[in-house]
Amino acid sequence: MKSRSWLFLGTMLASASCAATTYPLQITDIDNQTITLKQEPQHVILQDGRDILSLALLDRENPFRRVVAWNNLPKKQDTQTWELLKKTWPESTKIIDMGFSDQGEVNLESVIAQKPDLMIAQLRSKPALAQTGVLDSLKKLGIPVVFVDTELHPAQNTANSITLLGDVLNQQQRAKEYTDFWHQRWNNLQQRISQVKQKPTVFIEPIAGNSDNCCFTHSHNGWGGLVEAVGGKNIGSELLPGATGFVSLEKIIAMKPDVYIMSGSKRPNKNILPFGYGIPTEEVSATFTKLTERNGLQQIAPVKEGRVYGVYHHFYNHPYNIIGMEILAKDFYPQQFSDLDPTADFHKIITQFTQLPDAPITLSYSSLAQ
Repeated sequence: MKSRSWLFLGTMLASASCAATTYPLQITDIDNQTITLKQEPQHVILQDGRDILSLALLDRENPFRRVVAWNNLPKKQDTQTWELLKKTWPESTKIIDMGFSDQGEVNLESVIAQKPDLMIAQLRSKPALAQTGVLDSLKKLGIPVVFVDTELHPAQNTANSITLLGDVLNQQQRAKEYTDFWHQRWNNLQQRISQVKQKPTVFIEPIAGNSDNCCFTHSHNGWGGLVEAVGGKNIGSELLPGATGFVSLEKIIAMKPDVYIMSGSKRPNKNILPFGYGIPTEEVSATFTKLTERNGLQQIAPVKEGRVYGVYHHFYNHPYNIIGMEILAKDFYPQQFSDLDPTADFHKIITQFTQLPDAPITLSYSSLAQ
């Protein structure tokens, strides 16, 4: 079974990472590139600013201490997390936000001025970074690019990405502490899911309310990958030719989903489900009700039957995505996972493996709560 081989690989990689890093260091990244690092990186660029939460597992005292430039996606897409980060580490507000987009758009002069010695990038961005010449430019300057992945193949690559960064940044023990936790929770999910005979057909609507059109979704990557990781049959994986796209309401109805999931986070757009830090359940509930009452959605069986659930959007590309998988498992298999408490496990990650404040957070919602 694929999931078991992933678990074994991740465990082996983590076990090999306990000793302190010796530089020069040769590593193989998630893109299967062999890279040599001359010394421990001290000036890091984050192509995807959400990877600051990976650094929070490693450079716990200050995840920004090496970051000289980044794409501040938390500020744009998850305002509650950004407020928490900048309050805890005020110097983060002074770091250059370069808008390092997935389209490869970046002012390289501003990058070079920061004297970076490493760029950490999400694997999904590689085609755009290559096409726009960013990778070639950095190579000519001797700046290595290490690819990690928490989105294209989240179940396969998340823990391995943390192990990789632990090696690169000389934080192997801290990486292993977290990946041990991740694998333990993953193994628990897989063991119990394997005993369930009836797996649900699922439609998931990421960033629900962001568009007037129904209905945006993910294929095998992102939320689609997380749905599949916990045994769900993802409708988007069957219908989309690419990674993301829109599926018609009629198609969804015809596919007869058992479960309907909506994701969201606190953003300027008030129509989106406002999950995240400091969000009261009442605020989520009000938006949740409006979204389920959109034109045509009542024709979808799980909407009629009360099997609609909400989840914090950013788990789709997040080093703590094991919590997103636990939330989905509870939604798909409520009887088998009645004892599971994903929010408590999230707080465990924060308190045991980071120095982020352990603040109140709303991560999920169910139509059964109404």
